[in-house]
Amino acid sequence: MADDRTERATPRRRADARRRGQVARSMDVNGSIVMIAGLLVLSLMGPKMVNGMATSMCDAFDRIADPGSALTARGLETLMMSTLQTLVYAVAPVALVCVVAAVVANVGQVGLKPSAEALKPQPRRIDPLSGARNIFGPRMFFEAGKSILKVAVVGVIVAMTLMPKMTELAATVGTSPVQLGSELAGMVFAVAQRAAIAYLFIGFIDYAYQRWQHERQLRMSLQDVKDEHRSQSLPAEVKGMQRRRMMQQARARMMAAVPQADVIVTNPTHFAVALKYDGSKPAPEVVAKGQDLIALQIKRIAAEHDVPVIENRPLARSLHASVEVGQMIPEDLYQAVAQVLAHVYRVAGTARRKAVAR
Repeated sequence: MADDRTERATPRRRADARRRGQVARSMDVNGSIVMIAGLLVLSLMGPKMVNGMATSMCDAFDRIADPGSALTARGLETLMMSTLQTLVYAVAPVALVCVVAAVVANVGQVGLKPSAEALKPQPRRIDPLSGARNIFGPRMFFEAGKSILKVAVVGVIVAMTLMPKMTELAATVGTSPVQLGSELAGMVFAVAQRAAIAYLFIGFIDYAYQRWQHERQLRMSLQDVKDEHRSQSLPAEVKGMQRRRMMQQARARMMAAVPQADVIVTNPTHFAVALKYDGSKPAPEVVAKGQDLIALQIKRIAAEHDVPVIENRPLARSLHASVEVGQMIPEDLYQAVAQVLAHVYRVAGTARRKAVAR
C-alpha cells in the first residue's frame, strides 16, 4: 500500500526509474533560462540586428522605387533572397543561443543520460482515468497556484516599471519615431529582464516541488527493500536453483490435481489438458496441462485413477495455448468443452446403470 512506503528509494530503484524516463524536472526552469539567454543575446546584438534590418528595408524601398527592375522575376527573387538573408542573420544567433540554453538547463537538471525506453509508446499515458487523476489530483492545486503567481508577479513588475515612467511617457508626445521606439524598447526590455528573474525564482520553487514529488513517488516499503536486497545478494546459481525448485513444486501440485479432473483432452500425443467442473465456478477450470513428456505423465496418472481421456486435437491445442493452469476456460470454448463433458457424463451414467443392473 502507498501508506507503507516509508523508505527512501534504493540506487537500483532510482536507476530503473531513470531508465524509464522518470526524473525530476521543471519546465519553468528551462523556460526562464531560455528567456534570460535570449534577452542577453538581444542586449548584446540588438543594435546590430536593428541596423541590419533597417538597412535591408531601405534597400528594399530603393529597389521598389524603380519598378522597371524590381517588378521583374529576377528583381523579385533578389529582393526576397536579400530579405530572407537579413532575417536569418537576425534570428539565427538568438535561436542558437536559446537552443543551447535549453539543452544546458535540461542537462543541469537531469544529467546527460538519454533514455530510449522513455520514447516507447505506453498505453497508460493515454489512459483517461490516469489522466483525470493527474489533472484533478493534488498537483492541480500546485499548478493553479503557480499560474496565478506567474500572472501576479508579471503584473506587479509591469506596474512597478511603468508607473514611475508615466511622466516620461507623457513627455514623449511629438517626439520622432526613432526616439519613441528607443524609449519604448528600453521600457519593454526592463520589464522583460525583471520578469525573467522572477520567472527563474518561480522555476526554482517548481523544481524543488518536482524533486519532492519525485522522491515521494519513488518511496519503497520495508518489504520492497528487503526483497530487493535479497534478490541482489543471491548468486545467479542460487536464483536459478530457486526458480527450478518453484517450477518443480508447481508441477507437483499440478500432477496432484489430475486425479480430481473430470476429463483429459488430448492431441493425442503432444498435448494434454485436464479439466474440472464441480459447479462452484461459472465455467470448467484447467487444473493441469502439458506438452510431450508432461502430457504423457498426465495421461499416465489419469489412466491410474480412471479419469476419462478424450481425443480432440483442435480443442486440446486451443486450451493449451490460451488457458493457464488455475484459470477458467474462455467463452469461445464453452460449447466445445460442454460437448466433451456431456459425452463423459453420458458414458459415466451408462456405466453406472450397467453396474446397477448387474
